[in-house]
Amino acid sequence: MTFYDDIYPFYPLQRTPFIFNTSLLTVILVFLVLTVGFLLIVPGIRGKSRILWTFRILISLFIGAVIVALNFTSDWAEASLRANTTYKSFSNVMVNAKVGLHVGLYGINITLRGDPVVQFNETIDYNEMFVWTSSIDEEYENALNKGLPNPILYIAEKFTLKSPCGLIYQYRYSGRYASATLWTAFCCWLLANILFSMPVILYAGCMMATTAAFIFFSLASFSTIYNLPQCTFTIGTESFETNFSASFWLALATGLLCALIGIVVIILDGLLPEKMREVFSIGMDSDDDDVYSEKGYLNAGFLEGVSLDGVIVKGTSKEPQQISTLTKF
Repeated sequence: MTFYDDIYPFYPLQRTPFIFNTSLLTVILVFLVLTVGFLLIVPGIRGKSRILWTFRILISLFIGAVIVALNFTSDWAEASLRANTTYKSFSNVMVNAKVGLHVGLYGINITLRGDPVVQFNETIDYNEMFVWTSSIDEEYENALNKGLPNPILYIAEKFTLKSPCGLIYQYRYSGRYASATLWTAFCCWLLANILFSMPVILYAGCMMATTAAFIFFSLASFSTIYNLPQCTFTIGTESFETNFSASFWLALATGLLCALIGIVVIILDGLLPEKMREVFSIGMDSDDDDVYSEKGYLNAGFLEGVSLDGVIVKGTSKEPQQISTLTKF
C-alpha cells in the first residue's frame, strides 16, 4: 500500500463533475415565470370562463415547456449496471460502483457512483458530459489528460470517430434531426396558440395536430439509432445496452396529447361552432350587439327633400334639428 493507496497522482487538477444542464434550468425557469404571470391575472376573469381559461393556459404551457425542454434533456435512452471494476489507469484497485449511460439529443452523460461513495479515501461520484461535435475526439483526449476513471473512458471511447462501433454516426445524426423536428413542433405550437385567440378555431386545431405530427417525427428520427446492430458495453463481468427512457416516453405522451386536442377541436368546431367560440372566449357576431340608438344634430337645410325612413324633411327653419336614428354597422 503506497502513500496514495495505489492510485497514482498523475493528474494535478481535481475533476469537477457535471451537475445540471443550465439550458434545461433556464427553460424551466422561463415557463415557470410565464405560468405564475398567467395565474396572477386569473382572479380578474369573471364567470365560468375562469376555470376553462386557466385549464387551457396550463395545458398549453405544459406542452410548450416539454417540447423545448426535451431538446436539452439527457435521458432519451439510458443503460446502467453495477460492477466490480478497475478504477483508474496504471492501478489494480477495484471498486464497486454503478455505471450509467444517458443519451440526449446533443450528447451523452456518463455517470459513475461508488457503492459506497467513499472508497480508498476518495469520493467516487462522477457525472461527465460529452457533446456531439466534430471535436469529440478532442474531448476524449481531454478526458484522458484529466484522469477520469476507466469505466467513463471506456464508454466515451465507444462514441469517438475512430471507434469501430460507429455509435457517433448513429446517435449524432439521429439526435440532430430529432431536435430539428422538435423545434418545428414548437413553432407550430406557437401558431396554434395565436390562432386559438382568433375566430379561426378550426385552423388552431389543425396546427395542434401538426404539432403532434412533428413530435412523432422526432420520435421516429431518434428511433433510427436501433436500425444498426447495437454495440454492447462490457464493464468487468457485466454488460448492458441502451433502451428508450423517460424523455422518449414523455415526448410520446405529449404528442398523443397534442393529437387528441387537435382532433377534438376539429370535430367540435364542425359540430358546435358557437359553443367552441364561447369556450375559447371568442365573441360571436350578434344583431342585438350591433344595433344601438344614437342622437345627432344636423342642419335641416341639408336634409330638405331627403327621405329618412320614409319621412321627407321639409321646411326652411334655420335651427338645427335633433334627429334620433338607429344605426346598424
